[in-house]
Amino acid sequence: MATKKIKQQVKMLIQAGKANPAPPVGSTLGPHGINLMMFCKDFNDRTNGMRGSVPVVVTIFDDRSFEFILKTPPVAELIKQKINIEKGAATPKKVKVGQLTMAEVREIATAKMPDLNCFNVESAMKMVVGTAINMGVTVVD
Repeated sequence: MATKKIKQQVKMLIQAGKANPAPPVGSTLGPHGINLMMFCKDFNDRTNGMRGSVPVVVTIFDDRSFEFILKTPPVAELIKQKINIEKGAATPKKVKVGQLTMAEVREIATAKMPDLNCFNVESAMKMVVGTAINMGVTVVD
């Protein structure tokens, strides 16, 4: 069985359930000649229950077909969802917008583990803590 030849791989960050052929999706994928409506429908169906931005890697083949892989949301999105805030602090060293416990940090790190470049949960937890501090979220416990 012959395999398809890959033409391009495109990485994008799209709001869950809100993909449409307008920019930025259309302007990024349109030049490659794929069916934008099919991509948007498939993406919206697969991200229906999600919230926030979702990273996606679209593999485009020479015959203009495509497939895409959904990644886990960014750590900042997971933190915002966990403590139920709209955005991080503008001045994180002065203003605090919420707090996370170490158990919640471990939960976020475990969820994000497949997409991080670390080998154990403790390293992933340090990455989550760093992101939380830069958002103005205090980590307790």
